[in-house]
Amino acid sequence: MSTLAVRKKLSDEVRLKLEEMIRDEIYPLGATLPSERDLMELFGVGRPSIREALYALERMGLVKVSTGERAKVTRPTPDHFLSSLAGAARMLLGHPEGVANFEQARLFLEEGCARHLAAHATAEQIEAIDAALARNEAAIGKARAFAATDVAFHRTLTQMVSNPIFVAVHDAFVDWLIGQRPLPVRPEISNRESFEEHVAIVEAIRSRDPERAGRVMREHLESAARKYRQTSP
Repeated sequence: MSTLAVRKKLSDEVRLKLEEMIRDEIYPLGATLPSERDLMELFGVGRPSIREALYALERMGLVKVSTGERAKVTRPTPDHFLSSLAGAARMLLGHPEGVANFEQARLFLEEGCARHLAAHATAEQIEAIDAALARNEAAIGKARAFAATDVAFHRTLTQMVSNPIFVAVHDAFVDWLIGQRPLPVRPEISNRESFEEHVAIVEAIRSRDPERAGRVMREHLESAARKYRQTSP
């Protein structure tokens, strides 16, 4: 086995042990881990293995590593989990059925959010959705600005459900799927159509009609997917 492979194996073992100690609150949230030298003595490994283990824990969101300071235990967020899946997600998108699978996953998420909001949205939440819709309308004549406000409108709907995991998943879809889509060839027509579909979604939410809200969201996302497929090479 090569030296690099041995070091990798050792760093993985250190990472797993430290992860277990953090999970068991031997090192609770906010605690500072021992110094690199103390960790080297504790686990009987060299400095490179300790540093690789700490960097791996940082990518997981379990510690914060700052130059010249000891690592500190932090709380992982949904973003940390999803960022670790980015490489696998892009590989899946490369498969023939990959885009369709991700589009279906996004549809399930956003259709559910629309239904939930139609049943539970507060007046303040509907006001925030209206503001996002207004910004989307103001950008109809500008292809890039409309694309940005389109994403922001859907993100606002997801945010209003008040579940940080949903927001992180939405942002991941933007990165993995929506961000790869080209701008429309005739934005003045396509953008107007998309905006009117957004209006229908908001009207269904405001009318407290979960069934219609879910249906119009589904129709909107299916329409957007068809437009993308038609413009794809």
